[in-house]
Amino acid sequence: MAKIITLAHQKGGVGKSTLAINLALCFQDQLSVALVDTDLQGSLYHIREDFPQLAIIGVDKLADIRKLDYDLIIIDTPPYLSNRLTELFLHSDFILVPTKAGFFDVMAIQATIALIKDAQLKSPSLKAGIVRNMIKPRSGITRDITGLLLDLETPLLQTIIHDRVSIARSAITSGILNSDDQKAKDEITALASEVVELISA
Repeated sequence: MAKIITLAHQKGGVGKSTLAINLALCFQDQLSVALVDTDLQGSLYHIREDFPQLAIIGVDKLADIRKLDYDLIIIDTPPYLSNRLTELFLHSDFILVPTKAGFFDVMAIQATIALIKDAQLKSPSLKAGIVRNMIKPRSGITRDITGLLLDLETPLLQTIIHDRVSIARSAITSGILNSDDQKAKDEITALASEVVELISA
């Protein structure tokens, strides 16, 4: 049965789709991977022809996700809360919550964390983690935000994804692993490794 990683945050612009596609590309050499786009805008689904080596699909019924014949399924979600998120969380093994280092991002994340905690009551094996994404280097606010995130009682990943042009453009450049930005590649692969460790723990 496939392992399912879902990326969720009710606020838009935190980099869910970019992380989703780059994580999928990180795993595709070792596993059969599907990237599922549940956003009605279909941002990832519309660029599927640019990634012929990766299965990028849309689904109508969330229950059908578990029937997909892949080793790993990575799910991108819409930038808002919906009734479907709780059901989606219950189908998942791990919820990855990307957030920028902004006070409004942290305020918005609390509703997503509340949904995750509700899902964990029904599915105690469900794991989750927060990743700091699109972080500007040497920013004092990052320390303040990190403190607030630690108070949410959801694991805060050690990996930090910095605000890099190469990552922002990666959806139109065949993914970050094909770039010349070694620091960006190291960050994405470190994130993939940490997620695997958390799922396996």
